Amino acid sequence: MRISIIIPTLNESATIARTLAMVRKGLDIEIIVADGGSVDTTVKLAKSFRIKTIVTKPGRARQMNSGAESAEGDALLFLHADTVLPEGYDSHVRKALSKPGVVAGAFELSIDSPYPGLRVIERLANWRSRAFGLPYGDQAIFVKADAFRDSGGYSDMPVMEDFELMRRLGKMGKIEIVPLPAVTSARRWERQGFFRTTLIHQGVIAAYYLGVPPEKIARWARRG
Repeated sequence: MRISIIIPTLNESATIARTLAMVRKGLDIEIIVADGGSVDTTVKLAKSFRIKTIVTKPGRARQMNSGAESAEGDALLFLHADTVLPEGYDSHVRKALSKPGVVAGAFELSIDSPYPGLRVIERLANWRSRAFGLPYGDQAIFVKADAFRDSGGYSDMPVMEDFELMRRLGKMGKIEIVPLPAVTSARRWERQGFFRTTLIHQGVIAAYYLGVPPEKIARWARRG
């Protein structure tokens, strides 16, 4: 099972090298950086790793779909540029997707900060992922390529595109959560503060369930 790792980027020069260094340790993989128009050195750094880099219209969903269109793997792994996969990630993805009925999965969430409040966020996120089969994008979602295409891929939404995809994939089969952490940057919490960031996240989820248009949710979240 060949794995295509798709990394959407937009001005990620501060994080992309660390992420790519770990990804390259995998066996029988393809790495695709889908850049949304960075004006920093993100593309230059990606190319320095001799990694396939494509330039797309900005928007994480669009970038990931574009990466998937050019991918040749049997499985697709969508990785945020500020998230570092665990050692041996490739074998764990193959093992998870080889289980009967499993169409997709993700890793557990770990946030790169010693702040105690973030341990609560991690526990709640990992409980939600297992209980409802709803991991988020910063948990490194992976999926069988055929299932991704059959699902229609990511909807062109400015927020909640990962959540919406997992809801559709969950109707097609099982969602497996690998009991190893994908370590994501704490920069959102450090920039906006723990309580404010948590309130924004929960507000976005609530608004989505209430049927608020994603574009309106995105504007509110940016102002928040």
